[in-house]
This record gives sequence, C-alpha cells and structure tokens, in this order.
Amino acid sequence: SGALAAVLIISQPAFAENFRCGQWIASKEMSVDELLQKCGAPTQKTSETIDIYGPAASGGGHVKRGTSTIEKWTYDRGSQAAPMVVTIVDGKIKSMERGE
Repeated sequence: SGALAAVLIISQPAFAENFRCGQWIASKEMSVDELLQKCGAPTQKTSETIDIYGPAASGGGHVKRGTSTIEKWTYDRGSQAAPMVVTIVDGKIKSMERGE
C-alpha cells in the first residue's frame, strides 16, 4: 500500500488546497476546531479585523456594515516541505496555500 499512496500524492495538482498533518489530510472543508484537533496549534498566527462596507440604502456612497476578522495560521512543516498558510475568515477556513 506504500506505493499506492505515493502515486496518489504525485497525481494531485501542485495547487491542491490541502496538506498532510500526521495521518490526516487537512482540507478547507474542515472546521477550525477540526484543524486544531488534527494538526495542532499553528507555528505562527496573525489576526486582523477589517471593516466591511456596503452600498448605503439611499444609493449614495458606502456605509459600514460590520467587521470581518481575518486570521492567517502558518504551519511549519520542516525543511523538506513549504510551510502551509491557512486563511480563516470569521472563524471559517477560506483557503490553504503554500507559504514562501
């Protein structure tokens, strides 16, 4: 079964938005709690709150509709693999991508 697993990894596109943590595959379909359970705490974490604007009811200009919290969690995967950056918006995983 080891050879089969190697073939599956190679056939995935390079931009696949998931990554392996231990025996699990992290994907953006999981909840943040599930990501923490399976992958542990990130190596690095940043958070920013941005204002969300929408068109004003009167039709002129924009008004603040609320705020959105954007977190970036970086998982360092050692010297053999690029770190993975997980972007979480308002408590939901939005994307997973390879870091620099």
